[in-house]
This record gives sequence, C-alpha cells and structure tokens, in this order.
Amino acid sequence: MQYVSAIRDQTLARKLEILAGAARYDVACTSSGVERKGDGRNMGNCEAAGICHSFSSDGRCISLLKILLTNHCIYDCKYCQNRCSDDTPRAAFTPEEVCTLTMEFYRRNYIEGLFLSSGILQSPSFTMDLIFQTVWLLRNRYHFNGYIHVKVIPGADPELIRLTGFLADRMSVNLELPTAEGLRTLAPNKHRKNILTPMRQIQNGIADNGNDLALYRSAPKFVSGGQSTQIIVGATPESDWQILNVAESLYRKFDLKRVFYSAFVNVTQDRALPVLAGGPPLLREHRLYQADWLLRFYGFKASELLDEKRPFFNVLLDPKEDWAVRHLEEFPVEIGKASLERLLRVPGIGVKSARRIVAARRSANLTFQDLKKIGVVLKRAVYFITCGGKQMYPVRLDENDIVRNLTSARDRVRFGSDGMTYRQISLFDDGSFDRGLSMEDRIISASGQL
Repeated sequence: MQYVSAIRDQTLARKLEILAGAARYDVACTSSGVERKGDGRNMGNCEAAGICHSFSSDGRCISLLKILLTNHCIYDCKYCQNRCSDDTPRAAFTPEEVCTLTMEFYRRNYIEGLFLSSGILQSPSFTMDLIFQTVWLLRNRYHFNGYIHVKVIPGADPELIRLTGFLADRMSVNLELPTAEGLRTLAPNKHRKNILTPMRQIQNGIADNGNDLALYRSAPKFVSGGQSTQIIVGATPESDWQILNVAESLYRKFDLKRVFYSAFVNVTQDRALPVLAGGPPLLREHRLYQADWLLRFYGFKASELLDEKRPFFNVLLDPKEDWAVRHLEEFPVEIGKASLERLLRVPGIGVKSARRIVAARRSANLTFQDLKKIGVVLKRAVYFITCGGKQMYPVRLDENDIVRNLTSARDRVRFGSDGMTYRQISLFDDGSFDRGLSMEDRIISASGQL
C-alpha cells in the first residue's frame, strides 16, 4: 500500500524534480551544474533534471540520467536527507516511468545511460525487485543497449542481485562510513556485514563470468563494468590514514574499480552530526582522490603516504609532493637513468609522461625543455630531478625550503610558456625568486598530473 500511495497524484515532471534532487549526493558520477532552459526557438535545453556527467574507461565524457527509484525509506540514517524521520517531499517512480524517462531522454540525445539508485521501500528485497524489473524492461522490452549503473540494496535477496547483475553494466554497494563504529552511530539500520556480502557476491560473479566466457563465447556478461563504492568524508572522526587504509583494503579484497569519496554535507542538522565551521571538507576530499590515484596507478601503498603518527594529509601539498619532501633521501632522480617506477614517484611526472621519458631517452639525452614538451609539470618536478647530472637551477634538498617554494607565491620559481625560468640565475641568487605567480595549489582535477 505504501508503494501504491507513493506513485499516485504526482506528475512525472514533479517526480523527476524530487527524485533527481534526492540523488545528487551520490558521487559515483558528477553533476554538470548547467541549468539552461529552452528558449522556444531552438532544440533542447539544460534545465536541471537529473542529468550528470561520468567518464567511460576510454576517457569519453558521457551523460547519464541520475535518479532514485524512490526517496521513501524505512531507514533513519542521521546524515541522509531521505531518512524516514525527515519531513521532505516524497515520490516514487514505477518501473515503466523510469523506462519512459530513460528512452525519451535518450531519443532527444540528452543522455547515453542511466544511473539508478533508491531509498529502501518496504524492505531491501522489495526495492531490489523493483530495480530489477526496471532494468529488465529497459533491456528486453525497450531494447535499450546504453550504459546502466545500478545501486545494490544491502540485505536484498542474492538471487535478485545476481539477476540484475546480468543486465547492468556496473553495480555499486555504498560503504557510506569508513568504520563499523561509524555505521552504528549514524546509520543504526545498516550493518557492515550486509554491505560487504553483496560486494563479495558481485566480485565472485565477475570472476565466474570470466570463466564462463572462456568456455562459451555467448555467455551473458555479469557486471562487465565492475563495481564501485562510496565513502562519506567528515561525518565521523576517522582520519585520512584510516579512510585510505579502508580504500586500499577494498581494492585488494574486493577488486573494486573505484572508491568514491564524498565530502560530508550537513543536510539534516542532526545533533549527532559534526558542525563543520568551514563547510564541507572539499579540499580533504580532493586530497583523498589524489592519494587514491597514487594507490591505483603509481604503485604507492597507504602506509607510505600516511601513518598513525601522521594521520592527515597536508592540505597545502598534494600527496605525492608531501611524500617526496618527507623522503628526500630518494632524490634527486636522474631522468636519463631512473626506472619507470622511480620516475612515477617524482611530483609533476604522471604515468603518460613517465612512459614518454623512458621511450624518448633511448634515442636522445633529454633536457628540461624536452621534459616540458613531454608533459612534465616542471614547477613541481624541478626540485626533485636532474638531467645529465645537472639541476635546472641550484636547489638545496631541504624539506622546509622545498615546501616553501612549492606553496608560497613569493618563493615559487617563475616559469615562462616554454617551461624555462624568466631570467638567468645570478651567482648571488639563493635559489628562490621574490617575484612569482599566484598560488598554484588550487584544487585541481584528481585525474591530473601528480
């Protein structure tokens, strides 16, 4: 009866407004932030309606319809705007309505796929069954072949999860809070075991799928895009060290594709929630994304980046810079001889530029100007490298000096468009310039060069 009453007396547009807004705090994909209405003359509009941007494995930006099936929920998680004790407008789609929206948006070239999550309506299995019905209809009745990302409901019938996995491209189970203690405090209806159990099921299903494909070419694919999860940052007192260790463990034990980090936004004003004077910890979230990148692509371990004595990242430095200035015994690195693994540890050298260096130095002795053309970010790398045994300019390998140069607009080396310094260093120069550019340590994309 709750579901029947939830789908009555609301237009599809009103439901879309409510349920697209209710999905915005799930960070598995990023909102475009564009709100441009139709002008009555031209085709299409960008009015906020749950369209968000994500990225495919080959780097393409794709648009997704990001909605909840319903924001009705039997749980009372203190941090969630959809919790049962909150007085918020409620709505629910039928599976047919989600299919209609997806197909109509797709035909208008608004989207290339669907991101579907939900509150818990009646029970986890009841909700998961509605999600399964929705995805089954899209694939079999509407013949929708686009990307579908489904949120798994912890505690649901494993058979429903298995059946949905053969229809979805990606599935995710949100860990929500880093520790079991945090869940007990802020999400008393959720249990760590209930969250990890479907993670393991999806992992095993993906592994079995690989075995089946080896035997039968026509075998259906199970969650071909892998699985991911989300961790809220700042709602509970765990340190960056604890969060990063949890993420590393998830990658290792459950073969996750991505761990997403979501800066805590206090939308419910519950007394059990922290009061963050500076607002959501966005810079902290950003540093965790950068550290996560180092775990996945640069060969770092969580224990190298942080430890119990130093459990938080320095927000003024990106995690690789922070590691480098604390391990100056590893530097300077000679560009002409260093292994790929050592090059990847140099701030300002990314995976692509490190591989280009290894390839290019086989036929030539590289200079600092060559490194700039290859894609090395010299304003970070210059403190840690040599070319032909020579530094670009006199650098003292001292932690305080390098940190000051990396973070201070006054002391940072000033670079021209060709990557070289604007003026020749004199014999009396102490290695830093008094005139520099603005603070470089603004928030950058987590996928940029580290």
